[in-house]
Amino acid sequence: MLRTQKRKRKIVTWAICIVAILALLVTAGAVYVNDYYRADTDAIAAFAPAENISKEILDNGAIVYAPGDATTGLIFYPGGKVEYTAYEPLMKAGAARGIFCVLVKMPFNLAVLDVNAADGIQELYPEIKSWYIGGHSLGGSMAASYLGKQTDAYDGLILLGAYSTADLSDSNLNVLSVYGSEDQVLNREKYDKNKVNLPEDFTEVVIDGGCHAYFGMYGAQAGDGTPAITNKEQIDRTADAISELIESADGRFRRLRRSGGIFFDILQASSPDFS
Repeated sequence: MLRTQKRKRKIVTWAICIVAILALLVTAGAVYVNDYYRADTDAIAAFAPAENISKEILDNGAIVYAPGDATTGLIFYPGGKVEYTAYEPLMKAGAARGIFCVLVKMPFNLAVLDVNAADGIQELYPEIKSWYIGGHSLGGSMAASYLGKQTDAYDGLILLGAYSTADLSDSNLNVLSVYGSEDQVLNREKYDKNKVNLPEDFTEVVIDGGCHAYFGMYGAQAGDGTPAITNKEQIDRTADAISELIESADGRFRRLRRSGGIFFDILQASSPDFS
């Protein structure tokens, strides 16, 4: 009887310990996912979109900024532990330059929890003929990982304060990598090491005076450098770099098409959407 009672007490003690550990893990997890950078709503409100740009919010929370005559689209993954609406100014700036921009919402503000968030977006907008995918920081790395499995479905990759651990070096992707000269969050050693994963002709842009946080509007980020330009200036320069890459890629394609002669004529005749 005494042995049985001791065994029961031991089982109860273990059960209490397990429950306590689970409660601690749940509490720690809740604290972690709720500790994130909030979008600066006042600053964002001042970043008004152009008149010819429409805004749409999809059922999954993704925000779409659509210029009326856009043929090129960008799907964008937000940075880790950053409220995704902090990147609306960048999306508005991209749309102002003629790019169809889709800002994806991530579970608990972590792109690593939904790497495939871009699935199905292209099918919703068949009028967009050319697609790019990209993101900021962790979002950029996750976008690159997603792209590594389907390089034929996209024309290019946009990395903002990020690097690709997926090997895209043998792809025909147009790749743009942008970071600020004062960025102290981006691990430069890993950034330089992973350059080999990008095509040799990838474009790198260093924004003089820019920092890690200023690709979005969510205030200062812990460990970041001190920016020497405004948040709006960095967003505008980033949007310009993205637009220039896309225009340059389109120009190369048009030159290739002209030099391709009869091949492209046959291809276009067989596919009315080829343009």
